[in-house]
Amino acid sequence: MLNRLWLGFFLAAAVAAFARWGAGHDPSVFQSMVGALFAMAKLSVEVMVLLFGTITLWLGFLKIAERAGLVDALARLLGPLFARLMPEVPRGHPAVGLMTLNFAANVLGLDNAATPIGLRAMKSLQTLNPNSATASNAQIFFLVMNASSLTLLPVTIFMYRAQQGASDPTLVFLPILLATSASTLAGFLAVAIVQRLRIWDPVVMAWMAAAVLLLGGFMAFLSTLSAAALGALSSLLGNLTLFALVLAFLVVGALKKVPVYESFIEGAKDGFDVAKGLLPYLVAMLCAIGVLRASGALDFALEGLRAAVQWLGFDTRFVDALPTALVKPFSGSAARALMIESMQNYGVDSFPALLSATIQGSTETTFYVLAVYFGAVGIQRTRHAVGCALLADLAGVLAAIGVCYWFFG
Repeated sequence: MLNRLWLGFFLAAAVAAFARWGAGHDPSVFQSMVGALFAMAKLSVEVMVLLFGTITLWLGFLKIAERAGLVDALARLLGPLFARLMPEVPRGHPAVGLMTLNFAANVLGLDNAATPIGLRAMKSLQTLNPNSATASNAQIFFLVMNASSLTLLPVTIFMYRAQQGASDPTLVFLPILLATSASTLAGFLAVAIVQRLRIWDPVVMAWMAAAVLLLGGFMAFLSTLSAAALGALSSLLGNLTLFALVLAFLVVGALKKVPVYESFIEGAKDGFDVAKGLLPYLVAMLCAIGVLRASGALDFALEGLRAAVQWLGFDTRFVDALPTALVKPFSGSAARALMIESMQNYGVDSFPALLSATIQGSTETTFYVLAVYFGAVGIQRTRHAVGCALLADLAGVLAAIGVCYWFFG
């Protein structure tokens, strides 16, 4: 799948570039595409510099947690649930605890912590994979749930809105929460249907009912807070949770007589080995994305969509926010730049800017996640992972559009 996808990006870019060149609109398109190749190669290295430090840091702390028994404790707690959702993963396997930590980090918006934990979980699942080059059902389920990006506290979105002068930076909090919930649900159901999971099992239903009740209660509580209180709680809870997690690892490790410093160094060395293998996959994927953008293929698709919406007689305001939606599966930094651009161009509290922020907070960089997570373990055949993850993205975008029309008119 990755082979066809990667080749498809270049072929689509070539078709768009030759069309523009033949029409005489932009004879410098090929120069732009070549420039994009080198720019994306440079960006890949810059991303890797950040990932080296982040992955090394968090895998060091994770090694302490593993030796202290925290990961095994999580695995035992969630064993009955994962036994039904991932039947090929044995109960109590360390991958279960690592996946739980990853989901928790994503929910709290702790991106820097989520990625290295997720990579460690993917490598643990790979030890159970009978075919090292083909994604297993468990790996696909984990990746789609990770890429669906359920986030309760989108602190970074609030920060960008505040930087652009929004009077209420947290105005998009509930829209993002609703849209990201729709994305996660769609991803879960897509994988469950394809893999024929036992979602009607009493244990699964009990966990889902508990999650819905907790989420509903949390939303009800947050809806009673003022904008200032909501922003303060979001920032405090995110940072406090991150530091508390590190402190808990160290304290429990010390109580269990774990050599915390030596364990950290050992885990950090593993993190370095994991990180250095990611660069070829990042270069391949980001360069293909850069060429696709430089060719004008994405702009062509956007203009065609706008014309179709106008012909159908629907409101076209949401189209101005769609560049963020179209780019987000490929590049988080590009989508972030487009979101900020919409805030500057239309106004930070305009409908396109609010919708762009909601989309940014409710969907994930699917192909980046795919390249990093599967690249870390050498997966080449992704099976239904891409389709299910993109379906979750589509559900998040459609939900974001509907919710923003509901909230902001």
